[in-house]
Amino acid sequence: MKKKTDIYHRWVAWSEEDQVYIGRCPDLFGGGVHGDDPVEVARELQEVIDEWENDLTADGTPFPPARVRPMVEVA
Repeated sequence: MKKKTDIYHRWVAWSEEDQVYIGRCPDLFGGGVHGDDPVEVARELQEVIDEWENDLTADGTPFPPARVRPMVEVA
């Protein structure tokens, strides 16, 4: 089943500064989730995204536009 939040870019990456994996979905929220296991961080990130979808749907609040797009750096 396709979710309304499937259009939003999300990522999990290692943070040298924090020494943990950080998961983000910047089009929906400014913060993120973090932890030692990238798979668990991705799972937690999806749970937060699902909560946002439920809250926006329940409130009748429009979903923000999807603006972040992945890029490929060319060397």
